[in-house]
Amino acid sequence: MRPCHDVLGNPVTLSDPAHLVLVDDFVGGFLACESRVVNLLLGPSVDTAPLPQAFAAALHMFAESPDGVRNARPYIAQALSSPINASAQEMRFVHAVAAWVDGDLPRAIQLHEEQARVHPRDLASLKLGQYHLFNRGNAAGMLKMALACEDAASDVPHFHGMLAFAWEQCHFLTEAENAARRALALSAREPWAQHAIAHVMLTQGRLREGLHFMHDASPAWTGLNSFMVTHNWWHLAVFALELGQTDEVLRLYDEQVWGVEKSYSQDQIGAISLLARLELAGVEVGNRWNDLLPYLTQRTHDHVLPFLDMQYLYGLARCGSPAADAMLQSIAQHAEAVAASGDEWQQVWQRVCLPACRGLMAHAHGEYVRAVDQLGLALPRLAEIGGSHAQRDLFELFYLDSLATRPTPPCN
Repeated sequence: MRPCHDVLGNPVTLSDPAHLVLVDDFVGGFLACESRVVNLLLGPSVDTAPLPQAFAAALHMFAESPDGVRNARPYIAQALSSPINASAQEMRFVHAVAAWVDGDLPRAIQLHEEQARVHPRDLASLKLGQYHLFNRGNAAGMLKMALACEDAASDVPHFHGMLAFAWEQCHFLTEAENAARRALALSAREPWAQHAIAHVMLTQGRLREGLHFMHDASPAWTGLNSFMVTHNWWHLAVFALELGQTDEVLRLYDEQVWGVEKSYSQDQIGAISLLARLELAGVEVGNRWNDLLPYLTQRTHDHVLPFLDMQYLYGLARCGSPAADAMLQSIAQHAEAVAASGDEWQQVWQRVCLPACRGLMAHAHGEYVRAVDQLGLALPRLAEIGGSHAQRDLFELFYLDSLATRPTPPCN
């Protein structure tokens, strides 16, 4: 077989070199958050070599659902049993995806960390490793992994976008903006860098500047995957909401935030979060919750990430669906089942997610004293559920709203 190299110069072993274009669509599309990333799955078959099969498995895992795991298993099994001899670099990525499919996130992260040290141009591995660390609330790990790749990848705009977001999640806002600006100097379309700047400006209270920055960036949000395009519009809508432009936020919700890929987890939580923020600001959202219900009822037993489950549950509760009670019971059962796991992070379901969910249910039902009690148990460790600062502050807003709304105890 002729040696091939991907768009970043990393060696790729293929059964058919003609499939390299699909490999580049995955690598380049994954880094740029572009919809072409899925082209690998759209052809009649995936190249039988280990790395493309692992890429296909990863694409299914990004569904963030139990179905995603089931759909990924045949591909990762093919990757591990392929008779084609791939390089150690490729197989490290394959084994990292296999660990993800098996639910062994510590092992997956360890392999991505090793890849960053040994093969720092493998930025698909870096981005996937950061994804896992982000979902476990490990911002320092995200930054450490990115810095290991800095010397080798300084020419790649998407690398600086990843570095920028890691700096921001570690509260190094000046460093974050500098890295994001460097990414945009290399490519004005780099959406993850735009996203990082939105985080910086929101945190610093640069609301009008942030609104204008994201509005000016928005014409370039074409060809992106549904998460990236709806999430950047979500950030723009949050700026508008903070500035009191509620009619504009409702318009953005209807036209940009909800409806690109309604079946996708990240699109759903973006919609839930924005509707909840609007209501917390005293805005009537009409019947918009009802459109979410058919999608959320399918999430009752997902339990892929606590950050997702908490928002699915609140959406179901706001819809007045009995599925909310079933989901809370299912979360409690899942939390008990994983409590004996050797993975310390799994304790987050019992220690943080479950009380938070009870508090969110209470808030949705107008039981504000109970909401304060249960959310108060979760807030000190909230970072452990994953998500960004800008996303997690929704739960703090629920807590503050409950504090403000609960009955005032009588004076003695």
